[in-house]
Amino acid sequence: MAADREAILALHRYFVWANEMKRQFDQLLPRVSSYETAMDAFTHPYMSYWYGGLYVVTEGWQELGLSDPEIDSLLTSEHVDLLRRYRNGCFHFQADYFDERFRDFIARQGSVGWISSLHEAFSRWFLAFFQPKPAQDEQEA
Repeated sequence: MAADREAILALHRYFVWANEMKRQFDQLLPRVSSYETAMDAFTHPYMSYWYGGLYVVTEGWQELGLSDPEIDSLLTSEHVDLLRRYRNGCFHFQADYFDERFRDFIARQGSVGWISSLHEAFSRWFLAFFQPKPAQDEQEA
């Protein structure tokens, strides 16, 4: 199924929201002195909403049947399911403060690099998608 422009615009909205949470997280991160303090109430909400939002983008990407070699490769990772579970932990009440849905993604080797790469790949794709296309007459000149 080829996604129409309106559906891609809707997906972009979710990316913009996730991107804003990442921006807020990145802005606060230099103020923390260690990983433990990064996980406190100071930065954790932004990171969690960024991660959860990026999973929504991943879900929409797959639902719309979009394709990009870099993104598609990143989405073959075992991190995708862990990110789905992390999102579920964020947006569905968990009575256990240290629920495994949170711990499993954070503790997985390479998860931080992977999610950063996925975010950047989506960013690159959306920037290219919204890049003005030359008119047909300009292409033939």
